[in-house]
Amino acid sequence: MGRARVLVSACLLGQKVRYDGGDKQLGDDLIARWGQEGRLVPFCPEVAGGLPTPRPPAEIAPATGRVIDSDGADVTDAFTAGAFLALDTARRMACRFALLTDGSPSCGSNVIYDGSFAGRKIPGAGITARLLRAHGVQVFGPAALSALAEALAATDRD
Repeated sequence: MGRARVLVSACLLGQKVRYDGGDKQLGDDLIARWGQEGRLVPFCPEVAGGLPTPRPPAEIAPATGRVIDSDGADVTDAFTAGAFLALDTARRMACRFALLTDGSPSCGSNVIYDGSFAGRKIPGAGITARLLRAHGVQVFGPAALSALAEALAATDRD
């Protein structure tokens, strides 16, 4: 059995897939090592779900749970499709873990924006993070790299 793999938000690996055309690259030694070990599986659920780059920012509306972009368009279907494609990729690539960027209505693992487009964050999880967790994938945010490293090490010992 090979080393455990990690589904990773593509933007954290420097891919320019965020809504603003940018990335959120993590310049961390652990990420570099895991990449060299072939553990990382980059994926952007929003792009996979059919959204362009760049695109209007989107947030989860708390009253409905729908994903609405700043132009008022309901983009929930694209976010949901991307989440299911992320789950399919995690299953195909045997990813027991995911490292997802916080704040995103897709990948937010612990924090999302409050739906007001006022820059306020609230506790919560994005559509992809929730779906992965519901199917047994352990989801970590960038602030929890050490916890992910511990989980990977424990899996390697099994």
